[in-house]
Amino acid sequence: MNSKQSYTAQVLVVGAGLAGLCTCLELLDRGIQVLLVDGCGPERFGGQAQEAFGGMLLNNTPEQRRNGIRDSSELLWHDWQQAAQFGAHDCWAKRWAKAYAEHNRSQIYDWLRQRGIRFFPVVQWVERGNYGDGNSVPRYHIAWGCGQGIVNTLRQHLERHPNRHLLTLAFNHRVENLKATNGAVSGCLGTNVDGAFKVTAEQVVLCSGGINGNLDLVRQHWDPCYGSAPTELLCGTHPSADGHLHQVVSDVGGQIQNLSQMWNYAAGIAHPQPDYPAHGVSLIPPRSALWLDSSGRRIGPMPLVTGFDTHDLCTRVGHLPQQYSWQVMNKRIADKELAISGSNSNPHFRDKKLLKVIWQALTGNAQQTQWLIEHCPDVVVGKDLQELAQCMQQLTPNVTIDTAGMQSDIQHYDSMLERPKSTHNDEQLRRLMHLRQWRGDRARTCNLQPIIDSHHLPLIAIRLRLISRKSMGGMLTDLNSRVLNQQRQPINGLFAAGEAAGFGGAGICGKRSLEGTFLSNCIFNARRAAQAIA
Repeated sequence: MNSKQSYTAQVLVVGAGLAGLCTCLELLDRGIQVLLVDGCGPERFGGQAQEAFGGMLLNNTPEQRRNGIRDSSELLWHDWQQAAQFGAHDCWAKRWAKAYAEHNRSQIYDWLRQRGIRFFPVVQWVERGNYGDGNSVPRYHIAWGCGQGIVNTLRQHLERHPNRHLLTLAFNHRVENLKATNGAVSGCLGTNVDGAFKVTAEQVVLCSGGINGNLDLVRQHWDPCYGSAPTELLCGTHPSADGHLHQVVSDVGGQIQNLSQMWNYAAGIAHPQPDYPAHGVSLIPPRSALWLDSSGRRIGPMPLVTGFDTHDLCTRVGHLPQQYSWQVMNKRIADKELAISGSNSNPHFRDKKLLKVIWQALTGNAQQTQWLIEHCPDVVVGKDLQELAQCMQQLTPNVTIDTAGMQSDIQHYDSMLERPKSTHNDEQLRRLMHLRQWRGDRARTCNLQPIIDSHHLPLIAIRLRLISRKSMGGMLTDLNSRVLNQQRQPINGLFAAGEAAGFGGAGICGKRSLEGTFLSNCIFNARRAAQAIA
């Protein structure tokens, strides 16, 4: 092709993830002509949301009321500030967070319900904080159908929209640069299979994701609060989230903030069927398992227990020798409590099989345990602790497993469970009892299960590594999703939504997320951008 392929549009949306999808829907509702471009093929329409479990932080919902949860926007705002630990420069992030606390019910929950998306009836309680400095009450609403169900439902609305003729989809179109003249953005330049293309548009909305698919960039911006940047870091994000457009926005004068703020996980394992280098998946690790360091000794004196403070888990693992950890459990604990995050790893949720979800919660997921044992290189088993330690040693030959110390730690923990509950004195046991008080956790948390139990063999050890997942910083935006320059003034014609904007204001979550704030903020940012354009 000798000349560039050319497009014109009222609005150019870059990125076909959830934020881009919602931006297009909102613009079509207003009769505005849209061009949606994405560097990947149509099979990735929906982006990371397709792979997500589908949890959203929401409050003042009918589901909360039916679960007897008393919540308010004021309480959510209090919890959010406590978790976020906003800095003096986070004024726009703070404004976004307050707007979210006040409007998430109407702008996200009601909007999804109007489009046929429902939520699992039991609200989950995640990110409670190690010291009550997280969610004061349960707020984690799981979309019925998971992230895949959200994407598929919204795509159907897009394809059947009365103004569908106003939408052009262009996949395998990678945006390389923005067209900017006299401080205003008026389109983009890029490449596709035919060579080069250009777009002229009145407004541009960047929904291009974060930086966490680019491990070099993740390490470059790694926050030292997590220790040194790990050499063995896993990637839980598609490589297309490479941060290229962050640099492009900076080049045209846009302000980028807080790229060191990321939502990573401490419980990553190598993907048994990887699609790209260092591909990992994130586990929801069992609470009743013992979390050990690289030598096999129990981490403490404060034990690691998931569900309270993900940021703290990453911080503590990042400062361990070797920057990885082990979880040791028996088969009953694994079957009952172990889960893999994501749509495809939870087919009963994804396919809306309520009875199967209930049955699995009651009986466990032995099929998943066996699949991990057979296919995941980070999972080893043994008929006793001696054999388990030998398998752990074979997996990490350069790091000595302290077999005697591991056995002593596990036996000490198990012996406590043989005594009356009134004499238990272990923080993990206190947290397990606290977890079991909430109905959403009781069915999937063992009732004080010892590790060594001849009735529930084999013993299982899982090597867990830090896994890169989401960017919580990004392009600085005001409450209309307009990208701001170094003087904090809007750049004419340029908007950003979703992860590209740090989910709002280059860091709406601050240092710690209350969890479930990512899919929901893709919707919130996107709708704000489209409404401002209209």
